[in-house]
Amino acid sequence: MTNSSIPNPKPLLLINRVPDYDVSFFKHLSSYFTLLDPTAEVGSDREKYKDLLRTHASGVRACYGMGMSPLMKDTLDCLPALECVAGTAVGTDHIDLTECRRRGITVTNNGVAFSDDVADCAVGLLLDVLRKISAADRFVRVGSWPVAREYPLASSLTRKRVGIVGLGSIGLRIAKRLVPFGCTIAYTSRSHNPSVPYPFYESVHKLALESDILILCCTFTDQTRHMINTDVMTALGNKGVLVNVGRGGLIDEAEMVRFLVEGRLGGAGLDVFEDEPSVPKELFGLDNVVLSPHQAVLTPESIQASKDAALANLLAFFANKPLLNPVRLD
Repeated sequence: MTNSSIPNPKPLLLINRVPDYDVSFFKHLSSYFTLLDPTAEVGSDREKYKDLLRTHASGVRACYGMGMSPLMKDTLDCLPALECVAGTAVGTDHIDLTECRRRGITVTNNGVAFSDDVADCAVGLLLDVLRKISAADRFVRVGSWPVAREYPLASSLTRKRVGIVGLGSIGLRIAKRLVPFGCTIAYTSRSHNPSVPYPFYESVHKLALESDILILCCTFTDQTRHMINTDVMTALGNKGVLVNVGRGGLIDEAEMVRFLVEGRLGGAGLDVFEDEPSVPKELFGLDNVVLSPHQAVLTPESIQASKDAALANLLAFFANKPLLNPVRLD
């Protein structure tokens, strides 16, 4: 960003964050905006937080949303002048989009800032589940190799049928990475994309019937909640693998645990869970399950890119220019 991008005088910018988020980027933001950071002043006291917002309500036109910090109706009620929420996350289930739409508030996300790293992680989880890399590592570390001699055979990724649920920027990158492995790609998404060469299925159930693997990277909404249910997991079968780098709520987690424990599902690579940071303990002893603490998006490179994207959207907003990454609110 250049100095010519700086609004003059500096507009007031609300920082919406939870207390433990890194604030090192604020020094850079303060070059462009006057920062209002209620969390720094009142901590986690929500009533004092909202009182502070009401004090500055008329001057707050834009909000910098850090990560998954909630922005719900009770907070929006304190901000009658708010016009733009620039988020550093790609998902928006922590924002009351219905209320934003009603109020005419524009919401942006970080666009493709996380896409490559999430795609890398999805493929890594898949390889780990199929080739039993983490399980084999544990086998060696605890000294089982000299005793047992042989380790159970793993499964090849080559020529697997991979169904991608959500062929957006992440899904497309996952497909691009898997094609060189000789995988057959198909997908389901909100709509058919005629510009891609992969078969489209109208429902996740139909996709599961024709897949060895399902990779979830779609948006979490009321419509997609528990889209991976008993019927879909049954269709995927006892050799099928689930990989989830979307949101935990996309899967009926209790049913997935039951399928895995009963051997009715071949394996799972999970970066997200329904009630984070709680993870079903039944999964801990399963060698066909690989677990990650919601880290798919997080690398130093992607974090910086997400901050830059949010800043670019804010500067565009205050300059009355088109936003880079507007979120559909329908």
